[in-house]
Amino acid sequence: MKAITQLYSHKLPQDFYLQEKVAVIAKSLLGKVLVSFFDGQLTAGRIVETEAYNGVMDKASHAWGGRRTSRTETMYAPGGISYVYLCYGIHHLFNVVTNQAEIPQAILIRGIEPILGKDIMMQRTGKTESDVSVSRGPGNVSKAMGIKTSHDGIRLHGKTLFIADDGYSLTKSKIIATPRIGVDYAGEDALLPYRFIVKDNSYVSGNHWQIKKPEKSQ
Repeated sequence: MKAITQLYSHKLPQDFYLQEKVAVIAKSLLGKVLVSFFDGQLTAGRIVETEAYNGVMDKASHAWGGRRTSRTETMYAPGGISYVYLCYGIHHLFNVVTNQAEIPQAILIRGIEPILGKDIMMQRTGKTESDVSVSRGPGNVSKAMGIKTSHDGIRLHGKTLFIADDGYSLTKSKIIATPRIGVDYAGEDALLPYRFIVKDNSYVSGNHWQIKKPEKSQ
């Protein structure tokens, strides 16, 4: 299939995922293309929303404080593999593991804009009419792309699941950083500007708002 061959030839290299700063990678993933090719079905979407999780020092991370379980073990592998876990017993959430081995950082993909295979995405999500909810929000991203917990630990260098750079670029004014969604339990870490979105893109979940700088005391 010509489309997947072209995308595969532009897949992100291993070095991209091994960078040290997870927030920098999360921001860099905006505009890149998430690709899945399962059972002969090709789907691809441009990444428009990400969230960074900064490992053992981040109270919002599954690995905070060095926690290590059968579920989170994937996060301790070298960057460039998938971390897929079940949320609320329903949603399969797709994350990208980053940094070196034993440094459990990861990035949640929260929203994608369909590029290829939208009809397949609609079938997977049970949609009869096309709308942005097909791939807005992390649960819908995985469902639309056919990603399940059985895909946990897949290296993002094969042809079944990977991220490509097709040359698309965003200006600085189109990228907004906000606190993450649904991590109030993380205390002060919930306010970290670790969520990155493409401004005014309808496939972004939640509110489009920027962090306000604290006012100077009088």
